[in-house]
Order: sequence, then C-alpha cells, then structure tokens
Amino acid sequence: MTVGILLVGGMGTRLMPLTRDTPKPMLPLAGLPVTEHQLITAKKAGVTTIVLATSYLSEVFTPYFGDGSQWGLDIRYAVEQTPLGTGGAIKNAAEVLNLSASSDEPIVIFNGDVLSSHNLSKQIQEHVAHNADVTLHLTHVDDARAYGCVPVDENGRVTAFLEKMDNPITNTINAGSYVFHPSVIDAIAANTVVSVERDVFPALVAAGKKIYGYVEDSYWLDIGTPRALLAGSKHLVGGEFKVHPTSKVEASAVLQDGSSVGQDCTVRENVLISGSIISAGADIGKGSEIRNSFIAPGSLIAANSKIVDSYYSNELISPLNL
Repeated sequence: MTVGILLVGGMGTRLMPLTRDTPKPMLPLAGLPVTEHQLITAKKAGVTTIVLATSYLSEVFTPYFGDGSQWGLDIRYAVEQTPLGTGGAIKNAAEVLNLSASSDEPIVIFNGDVLSSHNLSKQIQEHVAHNADVTLHLTHVDDARAYGCVPVDENGRVTAFLEKMDNPITNTINAGSYVFHPSVIDAIAANTVVSVERDVFPALVAAGKKIYGYVEDSYWLDIGTPRALLAGSKHLVGGEFKVHPTSKVEASAVLQDGSSVGQDCTVRENVLISGSIISAGADIGKGSEIRNSFIAPGSLIAANSKIVDSYYSNELISPLNL
C-alpha cells in the first residue's frame, strides 16, 4: 500500500475568471478535471489511499469524487479553514491518513496545478532504494529564471534550493511531485503557515537529511495560466478533438486543434470549435465559431456567436490573456 496527499486548495488567481466558480484543480482538461487525471496517475503508481487537501471552494470536490470507489481508491478529505501554505496543508492532510507513529510507508505528495507524465512508480522505487527522507521529481527547463533551481550532486542528492535568479546555476527545477518519509511530516508544525519549498526543503538540506532528486524530462506543465490550461488540454486530447460520450455533436460541426467537449453538451449545426475547452452542460448554438477559448459549465451560446481568445459564461464574457 502507498498513500498520498493531493494539494488542491489553491485559489488559482492567475486563472481568473475561470476559477471564479470552479477551483483550479477541477477545471477540465480533455474533458476530465485536472484532479481526476492526477488520481488516475496515482492509482497506476500503486497509490491506494489519497487525501485531497482542500480549501478554496472545497465543497466542489466531494460530490464529484465521493469515497473514491469509482476509481478504485480510498479518497479522504482535509479542509483548511484558512490557507496554511504547502507545508501546513500537508501536515493537516496527514492527520486524516492516521498513520502509525512507527510507519515507514512512503507518502506521495502531488501539487494540484501540475500536469506530469513522469514515471511516478520509479520515483517511489528510488526513494525506497535510497532510504531517503524526501525524493523530488526534478525536470529541466530551457530558462530556469522563472522557477528557481535545484542543483544535485553526482549521486543525485539535492545540494540546495535556490530562489529565482538572473543567472541560474542549473536548469533543473522542482517539478512539484514529492515522496516523503513520514518523519518529515512529523517535524512540520501543526496549524502553522509553512512552505515546503521555502521552509522545509532548505532546512532539511541544511540539516544534512537525505534529499534526492528523481530527474526525468517527460511531459510537464504548470497549468497556472489560461494559455497553459488550453495547451495542457490539447496535449491530453492528442488529436483533433475529444467528445464525452454523453454529448451530442451534429455531423456538420467541425472540431479541431485539440478541442475537447465535456459531458452532456450540445454542439449544433455548422459550429466551428478550434483549440478550445467546452465545459460540461454547454449548448453551442448553430453557426457559432469558438477559437482558443474556455466555455464555462452550463453556458448557453446563441446562434452565430463568435468567441475568440475569451472566457464565456452565462454571466460574463472576458478576454483571455493568451
């Protein structure tokens, strides 16, 4: 058995207005919420029990995921009444796991705004093989200035956590998936705002703890902006389009450029949808054209509408910063 914590409490400020009524981890990618994609990945890696660490719009998660049995998982919930940072959220969620004081069971930590296809099973295996305190997924980027960087030695051991700088000493960055020994969580103060990236990890390195990097340059994306969200959905669609089986698309409609249509949607005659995400329950009027846009759940779009580079809901139309 492997247990996990998925950090899904963030507000998603950079994604507004998409996150006005939907928490960032519940936004659809290729027709499924981001969180659902992550749970599927966790299950494939052998995770059997996972806690969703929620805060912003926490009430949205439980009706969708329930107890997790539909996915073959034991899903539990930990709600932060006030945001506690990544470290505080992990500490709060770990209480729900009810691990024994002597447990050596690896705890997998996921960030709810990261889309990654890396080999999580291998990351867990390397953590166990190193008898590590923490094993982080690291990836290379062309320009690390926006991320900060994480240098490692010849044995893969992390030597520092460096803040953003104009001339990074490495292009290896923290990719947001961790495996913890339970003792690391035990040492985090309860009910306190703590950042694992700024507080916990640097302190562990300074104390000589065994912090390892699992380096893999598979597909990785921070979905924190509308541009990234659309790109991530296109990647997962993997072709011209994807339509949920409960939706109805007229034969004269054209879907292209990685577009996705969620459940219970109606796409009427002579519609063009290109590079866009159509959320559940939307009704796209005949003759409409939608390009590089996000259509909110339940949206009713009048016939012959033209929506380009925009967020659309029944209450609001807003340009996306693409």
